[in-house]
Amino acid sequence: MTAPFTLRRLTFADAPAYRDLRLEALRSHPASFGAAWEDEAAQPAGWFADLLGASLVLGGFLPDGTLAGTAGLATTEAAKQRHKATLWGMFVRPAARGTGLAAALVEAVLAEAPPQVEEVRLSVMVTNEAAIRLYTRLGFTRFAVEPRALKIDGRYHDDAMMVRRLRAG
Repeated sequence: MTAPFTLRRLTFADAPAYRDLRLEALRSHPASFGAAWEDEAAQPAGWFADLLGASLVLGGFLPDGTLAGTAGLATTEAAKQRHKATLWGMFVRPAARGTGLAAALVEAVLAEAPPQVEEVRLSVMVTNEAAIRLYTRLGFTRFAVEPRALKIDGRYHDDAMMVRRLRAG
């Protein structure tokens, strides 16, 4: 059976679709992202294209060509930290949930990690049980909780910090 989606790295040409999906994610789930909708909505279109050029961002597309999900991987060139990377910007539109797209995006991002990356970290809101189940199923383990990680409309939100070892260091 063929997957109901295709995966590929997003390019400059995908910037408008990426912008739409990213802003939808920030607006519909503000506590799930460190970025704020207000900040990113104010950015010019070129800012999103630059982001795609500077980062690994994979997209999941439905058969009709709609961008239905994204996940990114941030790395650093800093000598003492290049052994770890961060999974960021994970979002799947409601219409594509339950299709396996979320797991496929995470697995594809992990497969694209540069050779020096020994582990991938992420943060997820402690109340986002579905995401925590997904990440746990994919081999991530919780190593800490950051209390009051985000403050939105006067309410604090805690983040679970998770890690997946890719290779021994």
